Parts: sequence; structure tokens; C-alpha cells
Amino acid sequence: MNQNPHTYPYPSSRNVIYGKKGMVATSQPLAAEAGLDILKKGGNAIDAAIATAACLTVVEPTSNGIGSDCFALVWVDGKLHGLNGSGQAPSKLTMEAVKEAGYEKELPKFGMIPVTVPGTPGAWAELSQKFGKLPLSEVLEPAIKYAEEGFPLTPTLAKYWERAYKAYSRLLEGDEFTSWFETFAPGGKVPKAGELWTSPGHAYSLRLIGETNAKAFYEGELADKIDQFFQKHGGFLRKEDLEAYKPEWVTPISVNYRGYDVWEIPPNGQGLIALEALNILKGFEFAEKESVDTYHKQMEAIKLAFVDGMKYIADPSSMSVTVEQLLSDEYAQSRRNEIGEDALTPEPGTPQKGGTVYLATADGDGNMVSFIQSNYMGFGSGIVVPETGIAMQNRGHNFSLDPSHDNALKPGKKTYHTIIPGFLTKGDQAVGPFGVMGGFMQPQGHVQVVVNTVDFGLNPQAALDAPRWMWSEGKKIHVERHLAPHIAEELARKGHDVKVELEGGPFGRGQIIWRDPESGVLVGGTESRTDGHIAVW
Repeated sequence: MNQNPHTYPYPSSRNVIYGKKGMVATSQPLAAEAGLDILKKGGNAIDAAIATAACLTVVEPTSNGIGSDCFALVWVDGKLHGLNGSGQAPSKLTMEAVKEAGYEKELPKFGMIPVTVPGTPGAWAELSQKFGKLPLSEVLEPAIKYAEEGFPLTPTLAKYWERAYKAYSRLLEGDEFTSWFETFAPGGKVPKAGELWTSPGHAYSLRLIGETNAKAFYEGELADKIDQFFQKHGGFLRKEDLEAYKPEWVTPISVNYRGYDVWEIPPNGQGLIALEALNILKGFEFAEKESVDTYHKQMEAIKLAFVDGMKYIADPSSMSVTVEQLLSDEYAQSRRNEIGEDALTPEPGTPQKGGTVYLATADGDGNMVSFIQSNYMGFGSGIVVPETGIAMQNRGHNFSLDPSHDNALKPGKKTYHTIIPGFLTKGDQAVGPFGVMGGFMQPQGHVQVVVNTVDFGLNPQAALDAPRWMWSEGKKIHVERHLAPHIAEELARKGHDVKVELEGGPFGRGQIIWRDPESGVLVGGTESRTDGHIAVW
């Protein structure tokens, strides 16, 4: 990886950032600085990640909340650990119950039905107990203060907040949604950029979670409030579902891409898609970054990997093929052979049988964390438990109502999950954490960041600033407006249905921290498409 920190081939107002003792990169400045404060108080990268994540539930509620799921890749003492912090479907959430409620084709996006067990509070506690240095109560204190005392909204946050309010005002009808409006639009007024917003209930819940290592959320007072609210409004989530939850330590999965190991969380996360695409791409050579061949082959590889992921990724116990089969060199070659000069309409292959926030942290001792947390669609389900600030995710919407599908809804099952943290290593050395949040954009963003970094030696900021593209379906490709026009035209001639987007939001928000193995110097990049920030020590 021969990076040039002085080369910026793409429009950006940001420089690459360097540090030595610690670094926190995320989409919101207050959250990043909160993580750095925890490092300066004697915490490590794990403490900083938890503090930043908790703070993001307050200062970026448009993307995540206490009722979120999360995943983490944690580098400690020369080893990479994976934590799956996603929750299961409630025991009463059956396919029959959903259809009796009037939903025949898919689970709804909003309301009580798509809410699965939130994994985030339990994952914070698990990370803190296994790897943290400071008490969870101290680590959550910055988030508690922002919830109690208020904070001024940043411009991007205010834009998405207002957009959500307008959409929810049209879509959310019923008493179960009243608390959302009371919490996020008090007095019927949406907070604007620069205006203060407070959430005392949010602070109260965070304090209980910190004091009890999340037991209050799964077994105590908060669990009781969640249970009562869902029973009152005909929801399926119950206290016994919360009591049954436990975060799961998992073995990360990887492929070797041109001498670098790229790591992801195994299914039920969709990181497998990024790895399959990279496994296909490693059989090609790319002469230059800004060429139609470079873009075309990446797009074709993502399409093939994505349709496989949508067919096969589910709770591991329900998958009809294995990770090893999908990531085998033989299968990669068979998919690679399908890529020609023209755009294809992808179909799933047959392997041989045998709303999100992302943050990265690093400390001076070599610990590093890649962490992602999400309510799924913006604020999530629209359900907020009264007087708690707990906004519930709508992750259950991803379940299939086709009984024959690998991802078919079943009580106690985890659904296909979009959020994925990434990590890069070389040999036995950590290179560092990376991620690009944003629904089904995420594995596509991971592939683009890895290719930008490994194939073309772009520094972290340039790798993030590079124009992005996103496949949505069939031959449809969305590209950013600063993609070179001649590239877009040539892609169209190859049969891609190219649509130029004016906003950068759909293309995700990324963060990167790399560590120099010899000097220990940290180098970071943050997202120019949002209010991204790197706090450095």
C-alpha cells in the first residue's frame, strides 16, 4: 500500500489526519470528541468506541438509538475478535401472526411488528466487561450529559431530522407513535441546525444501563416499560424476549486481497457480500483508477455477490450454503467467468454444496475497534418507549414471508442484517478499521474503499472522497455527480442503466483509521458527505 498523503485527486475540503496516542473517527463531531475524552481519562479504544456509540444515540438519533443493533470487530493483543450485537425475532412474532395483521407479502416498515430485540445495550456491556478499562457508567457519562443538557444540531443532522419528521407525519398514525413526536419534535416543532435539543428520558435510560451493565434494559425497569408499552399497543416484543438475549462472540471471516486480509462479521451480517465480490475481483488487474474497465468490473462483481447474499444470507442455522462455499476460489472463478464486456442482469449462483452510524477508534497501545450501530431505516420503527428516549429499530422488516427462503421469519431467529464493520490486516499486523454505513450500500462501499486503498494506494481521506457508485437492481447503477462524465457515458454504452445522483447521502458515510506498523502513527479519514470528524491525540 504505497499511499501519497499529498495527492488529492477528488474534491475535498478535508486533509488526512495524523495522530499517535489515539484517534476516533465518526460522523458527528461531539461523539468523536466524547470518545477521545474517554481515552484521555485512561480508557482504551474499546471504552472510546462505547462512549462514541452511546453519544451517537443522542447526537445522531436520525440513524441509531438505544433500541439499535450493532456489530464490532475488535483488535486486542494481536488478535481480531468479532461481536454480533443483533437481536432475535420475538417469540410471538410468527409468520401467521404477521399475515393475520394484514401483511401478506412483507413485514411493514413501521410500527410494532418489525421490532426485534435490540442488541446494542447488551453489546456495550459485553465489550466493556471483556475488554474495557473503565466502568460502563463512566463511559456513558458524556452521552448522558448531552441528553440532559442538550446539544446544537449539525447541518446534515438537521436535514435528515426534518426529512424524517415530514415523512413520519404522513405515515405514522396511532397512539403508539405519539411518543416519537413528543421526543423528537417537542411541541410539534422540529429542531433546526444550531438549535438545542434535549432528551431527559434518554439520559435516564443511559444512566440505568451504565449502572446495571445493561441489566435494567433486559431484566429490570426498562424491560418492564418496553413490555408494558408493546402489550398496550398490540406489539409482539415481551420481557422474556429481552431476558433471552445475549450478544454473541463470533469468529470473523476474511478473504486475502492482493496480500491484505479483509475481515467482516459472518452472517447474519452482509459482510459476506463484500468478501465474495473482492474474491471475484482479485482475479483481475486494474491498470488505473479512473477507467471504465475498473468501474465496470467492480460493479459486475458486486451485482453477482449481492444476489447471492440476498438469496443465502440469514441466521447461520438457516443458511442452505456455507460461508466457505460462497468464498471458495472455485466459486469465485465461476462467478468471475460470468463477467464480460457488457452489463449483465445478475442471477444467484449455485455454490458447490460441502438509518446507521459507523465509528473507528484506536489507542496508543495498539487496540483498534471497528463499530457499527443502527436503527435500520433512519429513526427506525417510529416506536419510542414513553419517558425513556428508547427509539426501537425496525430490523424485522428484512425477514421474508416466503417459508422456503433461507431468511424466512421464525420466532427466535435473527434476520439478514445490513450493518457491517470492516477491518484490514497484513500478515500478523493490524492495518486498521474501516466502514461505510448506509443500508445495502455498505458492502459496495467496503469494496470501493478496499480497491481504492490496496489497488491504487489512496490515503484514507482520498479513498473516502473518491466518487462512489451504487448498484440497486438489474442493470441500474447510481453514480455521484462528480464521477467523470466520460466514465458514466462509457458505462452506459456497456449496458449499465446509469443514473447520476445530486446528493451524496445515498452513497453512505465512511470512516478509516490505518496504523503504520513501524512508527505506530495513526492516519485517518472521515466522511465529507456528512458532518464527519476525527478527534486525535
